[in-house]
Amino acid sequence: MGKKEQIHIESIWNEYYDQLLHFIRNSIPDKATAEDILQNVFIKILTNIDSLKDSTKMKSWLFQITRNTIADHYRQSKKSENFSVLPAETDDKITEDVMEEVESWVAPFINDLPEKYKEALLLSELKGMSQKELAVQQGISYPAAKARVHRGRLLLKQRLSECCSFHTDKYGTIMDYKSNRNYCKSCNS
Repeated sequence: MGKKEQIHIESIWNEYYDQLLHFIRNSIPDKATAEDILQNVFIKILTNIDSLKDSTKMKSWLFQITRNTIADHYRQSKKSENFSVLPAETDDKITEDVMEEVESWVAPFINDLPEKYKEALLLSELKGMSQKELAVQQGISYPAAKARVHRGRLLLKQRLSECCSFHTDKYGTIMDYKSNRNYCKSCNS
């Protein structure tokens, strides 16, 4: 890392540390856990700073990373069942519930895709295999693996959109949905 990048990260740390910690503490009452999450946020910032194309959107980018890291914390805590106190029922909790419900439909929709897209999405999206690993495992080129995952995602999105109308926030987080009763077989809401 060059001196310019280090100074940039340090300036982000100095300018946003208190704001981000306060934001996290609104969701995570334990100070030590909140500080651990903030450390994870800054690791993500450090590793992804090159992906920020427009520096005027720095603050919203930082807070989106922070939101995602808080959500990851709750998901991991829920999976390990080591976290016994969940946050109060808030708009964020309702949104998380909606996201979890919609996520539960994804596997059945993936299973209905053509075989090559089904396998690509199951391995890359649900099993966490990288697209490079997918290419090696499938015996195809890396660009072909990327294209297969991309096309699979588009087909999945199309089929989900036929099933339901989704209301999302500006970051693409699903806030609510309405099922198309004439089509919907998976969610039956």
